[in-house]
Amino acid sequence: MVILLLFALLLPDLAGTKGKAAGARLVVYPLGMLAVPLWWWAYGRRRMSRAGHQLGFPWAADLLVTLPWFLDTLGNRLNLFDTVSWFDDAMHFVNWLLLTAGVLLAWRLRRTVSRGLVLMSGLGFGVTAAVMWELGEYAAFLRGSPELVTAYTDTLGDLSLGTAGALVAATVVALRHHTLPAPE
Repeated sequence: MVILLLFALLLPDLAGTKGKAAGARLVVYPLGMLAVPLWWWAYGRRRMSRAGHQLGFPWAADLLVTLPWFLDTLGNRLNLFDTVSWFDDAMHFVNWLLLTAGVLLAWRLRRTVSRGLVLMSGLGFGVTAAVMWELGEYAAFLRGSPELVTAYTDTLGDLSLGTAGALVAATVVALRHHTLPAPE
């Protein structure tokens, strides 16, 4: 991941990375990939099970939160966003599905939390993250891009797909919520 990001920064004219805010991605993407480890270090490692045992690191959550950053970087490096018509749409759906599921699993919500609250929390997180992403895209590279003329329609589609991905993830986690191993 870091190598892909460095290539984009050092060779800015590579196909798939030109004009795609390589500098911003070099900062934001590693921070996104560190979100679960940092959260766990600051808060999660102190959580205890009902039996008094420290909860382990949420490896599945970490993988789910890390994958969207990697998939986006790889998709840009392989120039899939510009050469495969449906790739951007698929990434908005899949990446928000993965990110939302990862965040919900990292939180390790207690079984006493209702499925409805799990669903609403996931949807709230996913939609907020999708809006923040689109604002970041606009600030980082869309303002001066030739893509600006189609950005409104594209942004609405991206937000809809990100919301749908978050909704699917939140629904799956909510339905499985009471069958997952208890964190408490």
